Amino acid sequence: MALTRDAVLAALKDIEDPAGGDLVSQGRIKALNVEGTSVRFVIEVPGDKGEAFKPARDAAEAAVKALDGAETVSVVMTAHSAPKPPPDLKGASKPEPKGPQKVPGIDRIVAIASGKGGVGKSTVSANLACALAAEGRRVGLLDADVYGPSQPRMLGVSGRPASPDGKTILPLRNYGVTMMSIGLMMNEGQAVVWRGPMLMGALQQMMNQVQWGALDVLIVDLPPGTGDVQMTLSQKFQVDGAIIVSTPQDVALLDARKGIDMFTQLKVPLYGMIENMSTHVCSNCGHEEHIFGHGGVAKEAEKLGAPLLAEIPLHLDIRTASDGGAPVVVSKPDSAEAEAFRAMARRLVENNLA
Repeated sequence: MALTRDAVLAALKDIEDPAGGDLVSQGRIKALNVEGTSVRFVIEVPGDKGEAFKPARDAAEAAVKALDGAETVSVVMTAHSAPKPPPDLKGASKPEPKGPQKVPGIDRIVAIASGKGGVGKSTVSANLACALAAEGRRVGLLDADVYGPSQPRMLGVSGRPASPDGKTILPLRNYGVTMMSIGLMMNEGQAVVWRGPMLMGALQQMMNQVQWGALDVLIVDLPPGTGDVQMTLSQKFQVDGAIIVSTPQDVALLDARKGIDMFTQLKVPLYGMIENMSTHVCSNCGHEEHIFGHGGVAKEAEKLGAPLLAEIPLHLDIRTASDGGAPVVVSKPDSAEAEAFRAMARRLVENNLA
């Protein structure tokens, strides 16, 4: 018989709440998640009652483990503080920090952006992160594309990040890259239906509460366009530079210019541009053709006085490697496609940009 949410709640209803009643009726059980034989939930307790609730937590864990079908049970106890008294308006108060702030432990933040979707921004982010790691850099990758998180698939990671204290989030790691994505916190196929304030809150949580450790560079894979996530990142955190990804055709460049203008308004330096899907070489006959045109991004970069960081070919291996969970820089490190990313990574390191 399959383990159900109702069965778990029924078991927890038998656990006495030290403050009176039971854990369920007192609203202590939060974030209950039942997936197959795995159960996770949080017990929320008053801030000064942590010790008193430890026996209840142990009893709750034991009760759920005793259920048929329950193999893995994870219980986190978190405390909420009592309401604070009104501030003393006569006393001096510390001013709120103004302007973008550095994230402790992270030397540089580099945003990877695009004016429109479908130009390969996430593929570039994953391969650049792995290429920088291969150059000996300590690299983090934040998948901030909230509506279309793809980095878990591209980096071949799965499972939910742990939170030992209910506050700090432990990121996952693969190919030398420390990675966090909202996709790791959602069920597969589940849509993120959030308004602007929720997006901004999620981004700040992933920046401030994830235990990134000491990083030389944090790559931030942004959603396409010029919306709330881009503005929040640039206004709240010190972004050292932005890289714009575009395909060569005029329609993509129109939107790329808007992305560049956004970063200009937000006073974020432009590190350079990348022309993705620059050329295609037939695997059968070797004929090279420029399906989306050629040179448009180079001309735009020259007009802006920004470097063209790379011309990435349209190649089947790049796509299959990303879908398979091992970017081409990792799966075929000696290929011409991988070299395009490696050369870009070396250029950023040599110029002390990553």
